[in-house]
Amino acid sequence: MTIRIGNAPCSWGVEFADDPRNPPWRSVLKECAAAGYEGIELGPVGYMPEDPAILSEALDEHRLALIGGVVFRAFHDPDQWEDVMDGARRTCKALSAHGAQQLVLIDSISPRRAPTAGRAEDAEQMEPGEWSAYRDRIATVARMGAEEYGLTVGIHAHAAGFMDFEPELERLLDEVPEDILKICFDTGHHSYAGFDPVAFMRRHVDRISYMHFKDIDPAVKADVIAKGTGFYEACGQGIFCNLGHGDVDFPTVRQILLDAGFAGWCTVEQDCDPTLDVSPLEDAKANRDYLESIGF
Repeated sequence: MTIRIGNAPCSWGVEFADDPRNPPWRSVLKECAAAGYEGIELGPVGYMPEDPAILSEALDEHRLALIGGVVFRAFHDPDQWEDVMDGARRTCKALSAHGAQQLVLIDSISPRRAPTAGRAEDAEQMEPGEWSAYRDRIATVARMGAEEYGLTVGIHAHAAGFMDFEPELERLLDEVPEDILKICFDTGHHSYAGFDPVAFMRRHVDRISYMHFKDIDPAVKADVIAKGTGFYEACGQGIFCNLGHGDVDFPTVRQILLDAGFAGWCTVEQDCDPTLDVSPLEDAKANRDYLESIGF
């Protein structure tokens, strides 16, 4: 089996590079390794050092591979295009410097979509011209990552953005060539959106290049959807529970990957609120133990 298991700084509450609540990056590397993972994501560019020599030394110290990085910016907002491109180029350079392969594109949370996270039937839709421009911005960054930097680029659906629900994800996949854009599939966000992760994987496993493992507490999901709770508030309420304690069928996820001959990284992402009384290290260990118990 050639699947490797990693983790990501968001499991330690790191969502934005300049958040003063972030734990020190070196402690995140140390705890990730202590919990039994082989690799780690970059996190938001600027959180870890952009000097390759500094980061390489720390990764080597903890015997961690750098897996990839996420561009979590406002692809939906044309006024934020310079910010999107800044994050994308810096992330591509960082990944290339360390031989990491996975570039993940995520449309960040939009105030227009946040109240309807998890409720596809109520969510605002883009007009045709807005969608076309949005799609082209995603395709531009995907082409840059794939062709200029030789990275594997995956689109990642995310609650409360404009790339959230299964129909818009499948529309994007139909309209952007597979040679520049694959799928970084997040099991938890797909469930949060109200769709079946296993069914989607069965239809699209050949285009999935990278996995994010996340589980969803069904009781919390029902409550936050009913109340229109914001994404980060939902994280604080524990919507992303430990793997194996939610509604994602991970044994079947594993079997689908095995049957497809999937080879590569699956990264645990248990988004949490760093101000709450949580233990990211304990959760990281529990998640690794669970995955090992089902054969990962």
